[in-house]
Amino acid sequence: MAPSWIQLLIVVIAAVLLFGGRGRISAIMGDMAKGIGAFRKGLKDEETKAGDEDKMVNVTPKKDESQASS
Repeated sequence: MAPSWIQLLIVVIAAVLLFGGRGRISAIMGDMAKGIGAFRKGLKDEETKAGDEDKMVNVTPKKDESQASS
């Protein structure tokens, strides 16, 4: 059974998207690498912020429990 014209059209469009232009696959992979790098940098920034919070001093006064029980 021969493929219909719609199936052929889908295959042609997929081939043009993957192999058409000037290196679409390499451009997609480059963009993905940039995204992974940004994600890792964001994780590193979160670790730095979490480390800064440990150095903070709590200056909130404690409740006086004798007044709280009344």
